This record gives sequence, structure tokens and C-alpha cells, in this order.
Amino acid sequence: MATPPLRVSASSFTTSPPPTRVGTHNGSFHCDEALGCFMIHLTNKFSNAEIIRTRDLQVLEGLDAVLDVGGVYDPSRDRYDHHQKGFEEVFGHGFSTKLSSAGLVYKHFGKEIIAKELRVDENHPDVHRLYLAVYKSFVEAIDAIDNGISQYDTDQPPRYVDQTHLSARVAKLNPDWIDPNQSSENENEAFQRAMSLAGGEFLDSVRYHAMSWLPARSIVMECLEARHGIDSSGEIVLLKQFCPWRLHLFELEEEMKIESSIKYALYQDNQSKDWLVQAVGVTPNSFESRKALPAPWRGLTDDKLSEESGIPGCKFCHASGFLGVNHTYEGALAMARAGLKL
Repeated sequence: MATPPLRVSASSFTTSPPPTRVGTHNGSFHCDEALGCFMIHLTNKFSNAEIIRTRDLQVLEGLDAVLDVGGVYDPSRDRYDHHQKGFEEVFGHGFSTKLSSAGLVYKHFGKEIIAKELRVDENHPDVHRLYLAVYKSFVEAIDAIDNGISQYDTDQPPRYVDQTHLSARVAKLNPDWIDPNQSSENENEAFQRAMSLAGGEFLDSVRYHAMSWLPARSIVMECLEARHGIDSSGEIVLLKQFCPWRLHLFELEEEMKIESSIKYALYQDNQSKDWLVQAVGVTPNSFESRKALPAPWRGLTDDKLSEESGIPGCKFCHASGFLGVNHTYEGALAMARAGLKL
């Protein structure tokens, strides 16, 4: 006899009776289907859907959408599984990571979700830009982890364990094997918590990219266009307003086909009003700089640093050479120019 399907009433999203039903598998859950179920509730088509957790193929066949189970990928029937043999679907737009159920839902509904969050038409150019950015910074990692794709091409063991990422935290919400109160009800309640956790972070990512990331991109583009007015080398940029600039700089360097890469970014500290000169990393998240500030300066402060560099107003140079501080803009620019030459 087939096991009866387990139902989860997503109370924060549904009305009674629900007009649509979305299926995913029961048993241990993962981040991809938890996020996929949350995201599909954000669409017009499935906003009031009931989540049905089962592996019964006959039950799944009668549902309006199925995620992460059933062995079928067919968006025309809202079937979004990625486990079947021969499945190699990717997001496109230059991304090559194989999709999980989360990536599949995002690929087909992400623009609608973002447009609703921005309250603009789906064809607005900002929607497409955010659609790509949220995939790159949030969804792709979930796809990769679920499909067992390593972040680095290496056979060396990792130097440390990271169990703080979203997929790991969702996995920890599964009922513990030693818990004496094992039941389908407890499992479904845990899955609801997983949906809320994954979905909350997804919406945080969308809102961050809309409210912070996108305006910052415009600021970085303006400073790149004006870079030769700061220094004839074109390798120093001035941020007239501090913003999250690193990732934008790398992407815009490529888009704008900047041949001589940026070495230093100058910006003013909002509190101290000192000026900072920051060496650009080899990658957006790298601890290694493209051109660190000169070795003789590193670890020095105040008068000793000014004497060593020959630049008035110096306050600090980090021991790794990635950051320098000066009382004035002119001093910070002089530090950056000296850094290019030394």
C-alpha cells in the first residue's frame, strides 16, 4: 500500500481551501526545495498553494507543480526536478553550474518575483540586472552545494570547516536522528521552518541588491569614468560617496574593457573624516592585493609613517599593506601615487 502523502499547511501564504497544490518529497529535506517552495509561493500562479510532501508518483502526477522529485523537468507542466539521468540544465547568461530545484524555480520565476518586490514592470532593465546579481550572489551556491559541486578545483582538503552557510543551517533543521518524537508532523513543521529560513534570506538578498547594491553600481561606474581625472595612470579611483564597491569594480572593469586594472580606491571615512586608500584585491573576496602599499610603510603609524613615506598627515598603514589612512584627501592620493611607483 502506498504511503499517504504528507501535507504541510503553509499558513503564512495560503487561504482555505487552496486553489493550487505544489509537491515536493517527504523525508530529509534540503535547502534547494525549501527555498524553491518558498519562492514559488511568491508568484501569482502559486501564491496560495498548499505544499504536499510525498514520493508517491500517482499523487505527484495530479499536482499543479512538483519540485525536487518525480524525475521530470518540464516547465510547461511546472515540473522542476534535477535528479534524473541526463539533466544538465544551467541558468545561462554565462553561468555553468548545474541547477537544483531552487535554481529551476528561480530561472523561470525569478524576474516575476523581483519585479513584484521592486513594484515595476518585469521588462524594466533593473529587473534583469538584479535577476543576474541575485543568482550569482545567492542562488548559485545553493545549486552547487546541492549538486555536490566544489567551490575550488583542488584535491587538497579544506583548511577549515564552514557549517554556517545557508544549506548547512537548513540541513540542521531536520529532526535529529536521536529525537524520540519522530513523526511526520514534526518533520513537516521543521520543513516550514526551513522554508522560512531560506526564504527570509532570499528576500533579504533581493532587497539588499535593490536598495544598496544597485545604487552602488551607479556610483562605481561614475568613479571609473572619472578615473583619469584623479591620476593620469587611470589606476586610482575616487569614491565621492562610500558604498559597497569591490564586486562592482571587478564586473565593471570587464564590462568597460578597462585594460590597466584599478590598484587603489580612495574614500572618506564617514565618522573620522580621515581619507582611506584601499588596495584592490586580486579577486573581490581576496586577502591578497593587486598592489599592496609599500612594504617599508606597513605597520607604521602617525609621524613614523609620515617620515618613512615622506607624505604629511599619515595615520596608519595596515601590516598587510591593503589599507592606508591619511588626514587629508591630498595625503591619501599621494600615498596611492607612491604605492603605484614603489
